[in-house]
Amino acid sequence: MNERTCDLVVIGAGPGGYVAAARGARLGLRTVLVEKDERLGGTCLLRGCIPTKALLQSARTWELCRKGAKTFGVDVPAAAFDWGRIQKRKEAVVRKGALGVAALLDGAGVEVVRGRGRLDGPGRVIVERPGEPASCLLAPKIIVATGSAASAVPGVQPDGERILTSDHLLEIPAVPPSLIVLGAGAVGVEFADVAAAFGAEVTLVEMLPRVLPLEDADCSREIEQALARRKIGVFCGHRAVRVARAGDLVEVELKDLATGAAVTRSATHLLLAVGRRPVTEGLGLAEAGAVVDRRGFVQTDAFQQTAAPGVYAIGDITLAPQLAHTASAQALVAAGHAAGRAVTPVDLDLIPSCTYCSPEVASVGLTEEEARARGHEVRVGRFPMAALGKASILNELHGFVKVVAEEAGDRVLGVHMVGPHATDLIAAAVTALSFGGGLATWSRVVHPHPTLSEGLQEALLDVQGMSAHG
Repeated sequence: MNERTCDLVVIGAGPGGYVAAARGARLGLRTVLVEKDERLGGTCLLRGCIPTKALLQSARTWELCRKGAKTFGVDVPAAAFDWGRIQKRKEAVVRKGALGVAALLDGAGVEVVRGRGRLDGPGRVIVERPGEPASCLLAPKIIVATGSAASAVPGVQPDGERILTSDHLLEIPAVPPSLIVLGAGAVGVEFADVAAAFGAEVTLVEMLPRVLPLEDADCSREIEQALARRKIGVFCGHRAVRVARAGDLVEVELKDLATGAAVTRSATHLLLAVGRRPVTEGLGLAEAGAVVDRRGFVQTDAFQQTAAPGVYAIGDITLAPQLAHTASAQALVAAGHAAGRAVTPVDLDLIPSCTYCSPEVASVGLTEEEARARGHEVRVGRFPMAALGKASILNELHGFVKVVAEEAGDRVLGVHMVGPHATDLIAAAVTALSFGGGLATWSRVVHPHPTLSEGLQEALLDVQGMSAHG
């Protein structure tokens, strides 16, 4: 077997892996990145965040042309969408991103090796590629960033034709006439949004009591109202107890977990959006000494080190929010630590969460429920988007900004937003919380007018009973 040495091996080229590799190389480590896919970028770029948001942007453009343009005095008399061209544009966005990642790694001096990597004892990574002899990379530091895959539903086997995962739905050749989505987290809500925008009859099913169950309850209620306005059927507190193909339809029996009552729904297609599982099977992590739980997640310390000497884990395989920006933040910590630099661990309470449905949802910090569960006495400030001049200009009046703060003291615990461009606006809250901005100081920051950012300023003032426009 061919063997060669380097300083750092990174397994996986997603937003965790490629960031770690680039940072390691720039810190002077001879770095090799191992990736099984032909294109770089991982799930986020190739099959997740980026293609999904490209479809959502096409959906928003179509909705504006179909029914919204007249509000602005613009007639679009012959509007139509071409799903084939929408898919081609999505693919062009992905292709551009993959080429960008390749250029980034090349510029940083990272060597990319194609194949499937696995640990084979201390400091050894075996790389296997079909039809070729295996090779071995020897390195004192290894960062594992293999990401995640769509979780399975017991007894339900995706067939890629009628029963789909998100990977299948991203490549579907035509908009499904009707769609049942199992799972109302960010992935399920976003795909329900896209399908409904292009005319599908959509039913959204969630086992937990509300959609977007990880968000603040007020945000969930606002999104449930938005889904109802768009004629998307929502069954919260329901579990699928039977899924069966019935000719050209998929039939799903749902059980109300509160009452035990059953209801049956059918659609041309079913999407499984019940979460994602870590891709750690067959990597040799446990054999190397890392602690891997029964679900496949890897335990790490604050610097992303596993219990296996010299082995780090980052991204979706760790016990952290499964988000691209989480992986990238952890990558900087792991690569810096591997290079012997001083680094600051990632504060998981300050990882922003974003859902790109219409209206958008974004948050950072603790929800009101989480804050109370941790023993905080809280006070809450709110401000409606409808009261903002910029929201009226955009004709996007639904939503709000909510601030959760300590009852006594100056500390802001969380910020939650529903509304236009919320996923961009949340960055201001992330920055302020990360730098320890107190309520009194933060609320004095002058926000430009007319902008949506004024909603955050007003919510901060509202916590103190000082809202200028509330």
